[in-house]
Formats: sequence, structure tokens, C-alpha cells
Amino acid sequence: QVQLVESGGGLVQAGGSLRLSCPASRGTFNDYNMGWYRQAPGKEREFVARITSLGVTLYADSVKGRFTIFRDNAKNTVCLQMNNLKPEDTAMYYCNFLYNPIPWGQGTQVTVSS
Repeated sequence: QVQLVESGGGLVQAGGSLRLSCPASRGTFNDYNMGWYRQAPGKEREFVARITSLGVTLYADSVKGRFTIFRDNAKNTVCLQMNNLKPEDTAMYYCNFLYNPIPWGQGTQVTVSS
């Protein structure tokens, strides 16, 4: 079974950048619609961005223009490039299949200091 292992998080100052990665442990994500989500302390998990199997992307209003979701097909990885980070972006970030999600991974922590 595919497992989700997110990486790339860290501590960064406001205005900084991070790139998150979500490689496929088995097979490939290339034929699937994939999403990135985040959960801040005390809040519900929320949608951040998604990419379809055809490469069509969609973003939450709060990250539009700052975040970019893309595939690294050679590495069977779905990535999230995050620029101009803000303190309100602080959260645990997760990837998953957009439809028929599988058990969530451990996520990767993003902390943005002001």
C-alpha cells in the first residue's frame, strides 16, 4: 500500500520560502489528482492546493499567488513551493489523494516567525 511521507518543512522567517515534497512510496502519483492540506494547532485540517492528473491546479485563496503545486514526474513526487511565507502559514502540512484519500502521513511542520 502507498504510504505518504511528507518532508521539507522547517522554521523560516516571514517572507521566506520552503519547498515541500511528497514522494510516492510505491508506483506513481502521476495518474492521480493530488492535494496538499494543512492543519494549524486547534484548527481543522484545510485544503491548500491541488493538481489534477492533467496538471490543472487550484489554490486556496489564502495562498494564491504565493504557493505553487507541481509534480516532479522523474521522482514520482508532488511538491509544494511556498514563497513569501506568513506567520499564518504555520501548520503541519500533509499531502494526499484528492479523491479516495488514504490514511494520512505524519506531515511536515512549517513554522513561520514574524
